[in-house]
Amino acid sequence: MAGLDKITNQIIEEARTQAEEILKEARAQADSVLAEARAESEKAGARIQAKGEADAAAYASRAESSAELKRRTALLQVKQELIAALLEKAYERLCALDHKEYFAFLEKAVERYALPRKGRLVLSAGDLQRMPAGFPDRVQQLARAKGGDLMVDEKPGKIENGFVMVYGSIEENCTLRAMFDSNRDRLQDAVHSLLFAGNVNP
Repeated sequence: MAGLDKITNQIIEEARTQAEEILKEARAQADSVLAEARAESEKAGARIQAKGEADAAAYASRAESSAELKRRTALLQVKQELIAALLEKAYERLCALDHKEYFAFLEKAVERYALPRKGRLVLSAGDLQRMPAGFPDRVQQLARAKGGDLMVDEKPGKIENGFVMVYGSIEENCTLRAMFDSNRDRLQDAVHSLLFAGNVNP
């Protein structure tokens, strides 16, 4: 969704410098592991050299491959942790939108997820109390544009934020967490490509 993308992109821009510092430190640690493994490999290679050049070369090659794999794994883990932290920060910022932005975001969600059926839109108790005066009419208007009929339920649902659309036995979960999680893979890919563009190796 456009709102999620906007928030995520803002956080990515703020985090670029921090990410580069974290990656630089992770690379230094990974390179240190690789250097230690190489040194150990050379010592072991010298010890078994008497046994034969071929054995020594094979051992050194295996040790080098193992060290490189550890290095790449460590860097990949740092990247994944960084992406997860940025996505959680984006979710927290989404939850902290001001009143006007929040309900504008909910309207966009209604526009996107409403079904061409008659149903109810269930809000949290807090959102029912702070709902703008024209919000129910706007929800109805957006639902009708998609061939549906959606009334804001006067009874709150047991949800923290966002809303749930109820169409008989069908429920469309549009809480902020549900919408965020349903877009998580796409957002992860976007964060990865923006933060680590041109960084072919982990």
